[in-house]
Amino acid sequence: MREFIDSLKQIRLAIFDLDGVVYRGNKLIQNVDKIINELKNLSIKVVYNSNNSTISRQAYVERLKSFKISSERTDFYTSASIASAEITKLKKNANIYVIGENGLREELELAGHRVQTNPSIEDIDFVIVGLDRDFTYEKLSIAQKCILEGRAQFYATNADSTLPVARGFKPGAGSMVNALITCTGQNPIRVFGKPEPFGIELILQDTQIPPEQACIFGDRLNTDILAGNRVGIMSIAVLTGVVTREMIEEVKNKESKFDNNLIPDLVLENLGEIYKSN
Repeated sequence: MREFIDSLKQIRLAIFDLDGVVYRGNKLIQNVDKIINELKNLSIKVVYNSNNSTISRQAYVERLKSFKISSERTDFYTSASIASAEITKLKKNANIYVIGENGLREELELAGHRVQTNPSIEDIDFVIVGLDRDFTYEKLSIAQKCILEGRAQFYATNADSTLPVARGFKPGAGSMVNALITCTGQNPIRVFGKPEPFGIELILQDTQIPPEQACIFGDRLNTDILAGNRVGIMSIAVLTGVVTREMIEEVKNKESKFDNNLIPDLVLENLGEIYKSN
């Protein structure tokens, strides 16, 4: 059995971001399936915390299965499932207008909420915005009216500016969130995805593993790394997605005082570097 690098020997919980860490688009990042399976064989709990709200947790199970990585629905903490859980605390069986895709709608409906596609403006309790690859002017107009002319409260799954794909990047949910900010003059009451701590705090609570024995593997300083550092778990930047060493050095070398929470505890070119070299 390969030996972990010293800084990871205490780890009992490994939290993985998905896009840019496990895969890019529909392509598995090399050897990630083997590494995740090896972690499980060592009795390390593996879970996933993703800002992508476009597919449901069950769909994520099927996606990882296609990469030969076994998982269960409860292993996933997505911005959609976290949004659903938090909205349910505010109001049960709410009427919700969604700018987003099936994953967000399915998670909300699973919790008993009513997702309205052609709403009566005054009936909508919440507008929730996530990544929507069929985003239209009409959807934006309806959401604006629900907030400005009705009583709807504005929430967002995440504010990622980009989404890693197999080759390069595409616009992220932040593009839709900012469009609604612009036309309403209002910011979301809350953004549920990283760098907000909801997901990681929920994982620690569910697994009953202390922060000092947990780590997060991520590819963004302002979401994954910031979230991990805010909660006090080990933050590990993997250079297979968005972040580069140059970005990290740029943050460190800014003349103004940088936010220490943006700096990872560990930087890896790829996940294979969790092992000592022979």
